[in-house]
Amino acid sequence: MAQIEYQKKKSLSPKWILGGLMIAILLIASSVLFLFYPFASKEKSTYFTEKNPILFEGTQKGNALLEGDSIFLPLSFMQEHIDNSILFDEKSKSIIITTKDKVIQMPTDSLTFFVNQKPVDLLVSPIISKEGQIFVAIEPLLSYYPIQYTVLKDTSAVWVQKNGDHYFQGEISAKDVHPEKVRIRTEPSLKSPYTAEMSNHEIVMIEDEEQDYYLVRKENGVSGYINKKYVKKNEEVTIIISEKSEALDIPIINGPIQLTWEAVYTKNPDHSQIPTMLGLNVVSPTWFSLTGNDGSIKNLASLEYSKWAQSKGYQVWGLFSNSFDPVLTHEALKDFETRQKIIVQLLHFSQMYQLQGINFDIENVKQEDGPLVTQFMREATPFLHEAGLVVSMDITFYAGENNNWSSFYERSKLAGIVDYLIIMAYDEHSGSSPVAGSVSSLPWVEKNLQNLLSEVPKEKLILGVPLYTRLWKEQQKADGTIEVSSQALSMTKVKDWLEEKGLQPVYDEESGQNYVEYYAADELATYKVWLEDELSLSKRANLASTYQLAGVASWSRNFGDQTAWTAINMVPNKALSQK
Repeated sequence: MAQIEYQKKKSLSPKWILGGLMIAILLIASSVLFLFYPFASKEKSTYFTEKNPILFEGTQKGNALLEGDSIFLPLSFMQEHIDNSILFDEKSKSIIITTKDKVIQMPTDSLTFFVNQKPVDLLVSPIISKEGQIFVAIEPLLSYYPIQYTVLKDTSAVWVQKNGDHYFQGEISAKDVHPEKVRIRTEPSLKSPYTAEMSNHEIVMIEDEEQDYYLVRKENGVSGYINKKYVKKNEEVTIIISEKSEALDIPIINGPIQLTWEAVYTKNPDHSQIPTMLGLNVVSPTWFSLTGNDGSIKNLASLEYSKWAQSKGYQVWGLFSNSFDPVLTHEALKDFETRQKIIVQLLHFSQMYQLQGINFDIENVKQEDGPLVTQFMREATPFLHEAGLVVSMDITFYAGENNNWSSFYERSKLAGIVDYLIIMAYDEHSGSSPVAGSVSSLPWVEKNLQNLLSEVPKEKLILGVPLYTRLWKEQQKADGTIEVSSQALSMTKVKDWLEEKGLQPVYDEESGQNYVEYYAADELATYKVWLEDELSLSKRANLASTYQLAGVASWSRNFGDQTAWTAINMVPNKALSQK
């Protein structure tokens, strides 16, 4: 049998084991350090793209066009960032700009533009069309907008600043610092690509900060993040650009406006038969109406009436309507030239009939044409103000989408254009309503008024009140159905009807009005009336006072009686007790 020999294996030295562990730890540590230590990225990112970049609000917003010594901005840039009401009128090939007191027309490829129809000559065309894009010269724009611009060295970036822009001045303080650490980067991290090199003592603008980083901008417009410890923050700079606006010379009314519309359908009333209307200070006769696609206007005005009204202390605000025709309105308002024709006629009429204001009653318009109405008011108001006229416009409460009588009004925009908006707070139940109801219940008015005041400043809002009511008739037909009809009655005629029937109104809590119901057995019909009387009118005037509105307006003068003027007089307004 063979002999098996066993050899004892030598154990490793503790020194070798310790050394191996140290090497392993160093390898792991170096791997972790390599993975997690923020080595600076060496990738460079291009900040601006293409020629003549536009720098606005901290980022590039398109590219400008340089023609000779003139700089042109894309119309799209102006619309998106400076003024969304600027438009290009296809028919006249013009850019239209409106301010509070000016209408500027800039025709394409012309050395002349027009300010309130007065020509202004330039050395270069203010409008250029290139490769399907429209550009507008920046120099003429400086007169109409609180903006300024600088062409930056090296990059040729056009830096556009607006009134109120602000930043902090800063200085790079990075002596004996590795250049990679003072490069400005696309994100607040050394791992992100850099946009530019920085040097010690270089002046920068500090525009923002994020954690340990400042967002700074070089004098050439290039921007990026840099650690705060390498930047000295100095004083804040705010851009201040004063806006030039001419003082308006329009007629002043002391105290609340108290207006009544004079409904003129064929001829003017015999003013000698109109009694004194207590508290009234404005009459608005319905004299002018749109009649043609070309902007022609029907005129029913009377200089004799105007002189009579002013002799009584009333201002005269001639009313212009769109004839409540949606097709006619679209055709007449879609082009700048036609809108101007309407405005010129109204200016002519205002002089001819010695008016103090124009009241615009534009109703029954398609929702998509709302911006055309707003643009018309933008263009009309500066001309009318220049002529010393008050500009007011009638609107309705909001009543849902695709409603020709409500949804087209851009109420908040209109409030910023005209002097007053008059809310026609009636026809809660119109003549075509399938159910009987109040023309204008007080809770309905107040609820809608509160909603409207979120869009329209109270000092610009006049509360329109009805001087008429509806006599409703619910008649039972042979087949058992109920037919509902109504007729509008003046305050005098309602009182005559109540006296004829020997009826006494009772107070209706739900509507906040006096109410009458009468059954005519011979007709199998029930008559209902929610009264517009001293009580309801006084409540409406109180509502205008409570919400500190600019005044009240009543539709219409010939519907009211003498008690109406006392009831809606806001100076002073004495509430009547419930009856």
